[in-house]
Amino acid sequence: MKLAGLKSVDAAHEESIWAAAWAPATDHRPTALLLTGALDETVRVWRPDDLASVGTPARGHALGVVSLAAHPAGALAAAVSLDSYIRVFDVDSGASVATLEAPPSEVWGVQFHPKGNALAAAGGGSGSVKLWDTEKWQPITSLAVPRPEGARPDKTGSGKFVLSVAWSPDGKLLACGSMDGTIAVYDAVRMKFLHHLEGHHMPVRSMVFSPVDPHVLFTASDDCHIHIYDAKEKSLIGAMSGHASWVLSIDVSPDGMAVASGSSDRTVRLWDINTRASVQTMSNHSDQVWAVAFRPPGGTGVRAGRLASVSDDKSISLYDYS
Repeated sequence: MKLAGLKSVDAAHEESIWAAAWAPATDHRPTALLLTGALDETVRVWRPDDLASVGTPARGHALGVVSLAAHPAGALAAAVSLDSYIRVFDVDSGASVATLEAPPSEVWGVQFHPKGNALAAAGGGSGSVKLWDTEKWQPITSLAVPRPEGARPDKTGSGKFVLSVAWSPDGKLLACGSMDGTIAVYDAVRMKFLHHLEGHHMPVRSMVFSPVDPHVLFTASDDCHIHIYDAKEKSLIGAMSGHASWVLSIDVSPDGMAVASGSSDRTVRLWDINTRASVQTMSNHSDQVWAVAFRPPGGTGVRAGRLASVSDDKSISLYDYS
C-alpha cells in the first residue's frame, strides 16, 4: 500500500482549513465531491481528481467551520461551526436545508448514521452527544457522557468536554472521544451507555470505525498515539506510534487495510493495519494537518483510491492510494 501525491491547492481558503469530507456519488452526479471547511466561515466544494472548485463557497457559518460530514446518500452534508449551530445543506446547490442549534456549548465533531436516518454531534462542554433525525431534523435525544469511576474532573467543570463522535458501520454502536482522553461507547439501538475505553491520556480529537469489522475502532489523540480498540468487548487490541506531535485526524481506507492520520507535526502518515506500522510519511503541508479523508467507493469510472488532507497552511493535498 502506498500514497502518491497527485495535486495540491495552495490558498484554497482564506484561513486555516480544519475540516474535510467526501460527499459520495449520487444518481445525478457520477463522482464523489470533496468538501472543505475553514476558519474563513465558508465551505467549498472540489472535484475529485483535479481539485477544481465547484460552485461558490457556502457561507452563513459564524466563528469558523470545524467539522464536516456527508450524508451517505451523497446529496446532503452537515457543517459545524463554533457558534453552536449545525447547518445542513445541499451539496450540489449549496442551498440550506436545516439549521440545528445545540446550546449551551459549541459543537465539535459530527457524523451521520450509516443508513442516513440520524445525525450525531459531539457536544463540547455540554458533556453529551446530541442526536437529530434527518427526516424532519428534530432532536431525538441527548446522551450524557458519564465520568469514569475515580476520574478527576477536567477543566470544563461539567466533567466532560466531547470532541469527536463515530458510528459503527452496522449502526449498532456509537462512540465519542473526550478532552480527558476517555472514550464512551453506547448501544446506538437502545441509546444506552455501555462502557468507557481507556488508554489515552490526552484529548481524542478524531475516531473512525473499521468498514470491515463493526467492532474495531481507531482513535487519534494528542498523546501522539493511534489506538485500536474492540469497542464492543472493551479491549485495547493495538497501538500505532510515530507522529512527533498531536494526532489531530484519522480515517480508514474503504478496503479496511490502511489508516491515514494527520498531525500537528505537519505530516500525513499511512499505516498498515495488519502490521500496525507506519509505511509512509507525506510532508506536503507546512503547518498542522487538521483533517484526512479517504474517498468513498462508488461512482462512474472510479478505479483508484484517493486521500485528501487539509491544513492550517490553507492548502488541500490530494493523493492516490493504492
